[in-house]
Amino acid sequence: MPLSAISLSDPIRDHLRRDFTRLTADWTVGEALAWLRQHPPAGKIAYFYVLDRADRLQGVASTRGLLLSPLDRPLAEVMIRTVDTLSAEATVGEALAQFRGRRLLAFPVVDGAGVLLGVVDMELWTSEVHQVDDATVRDDLFQQIGVHTADADLPSAWSAFGKRFPWLGCNLAAGLLAAFLSGVFKGVLQGAVELAFFIPLVLNLAESVSSQSVSLSLQMLHGPAPTWRSMLSRLYRETATGAMLGLAAGALVALTALAWLKRPGVPFALLGGIVGGVTGSAILGMTLPIVLRLLRLDPRVAAGPVALAGADVITILLYLSLAQWLLM
Repeated sequence: MPLSAISLSDPIRDHLRRDFTRLTADWTVGEALAWLRQHPPAGKIAYFYVLDRADRLQGVASTRGLLLSPLDRPLAEVMIRTVDTLSAEATVGEALAQFRGRRLLAFPVVDGAGVLLGVVDMELWTSEVHQVDDATVRDDLFQQIGVHTADADLPSAWSAFGKRFPWLGCNLAAGLLAAFLSGVFKGVLQGAVELAFFIPLVLNLAESVSSQSVSLSLQMLHGPAPTWRSMLSRLYRETATGAMLGLAAGALVALTALAWLKRPGVPFALLGGIVGGVTGSAILGMTLPIVLRLLRLDPRVAAGPVALAGADVITILLYLSLAQWLLM
């Protein structure tokens, strides 16, 4: 199928091959070879996928490993356990990016529990896959896929505007809300004008950490399908990292403010606002891409602006609320 006939935003699960070669993890090499002779795969074989009894992907067996290993050797000792996979929630565009980056002929597509749902390979976009034994042809093929994908992924200026401006509106709304909150806390700012000196710095720290967390979350979505357990582990780690980043940056800013202004309440407000804002921004940046993916929205476009908007509102509210409590 030509790439032009496929939308890059299509779910990859709509383009899976179900006729992939399955081997069972508790077989020996001899049992695997005997099964393959009795059930010869149709078409070209890219990889032999090794599954457990619940169809969860365990690894990939190479042709060399099957042919050259002793027949009584367990298949689990021959297979490659580290496998590049695609999430069942991935899009065609994300799959093509993986083909360009990893230069593999096929990717297994797994769900959140690691169950192998199907395989997507380059035969979806080209009929030249039968020639990939030729290294030169293989390199040309990957380059061709990359060029076509880049061309298809370039929207018109108007369509790009329509896709991106609504999310930019989140930043506009957050900026107006931050201005409104500053007005609500006008009395605090008038009583301690020094607080206003640090507002750009406090917001910038939170936005920076939020952007970092969004990037890490997007990277996680491009890898093997995350499980709830792995996502909670990542969230816990990112929360702890955000708290440590906030504490380190907040302490430096607070000490600077104390030495400069000689007013104890302001440094404590800075410390608390930065720690809370940076930690909250890290949590928001990690979770937003996952939530947007579940809502069938493009996290690459939406996650950044929404996370920055949320970071601004959370941080300014914490900073000025804490200042009001400490200084009024």
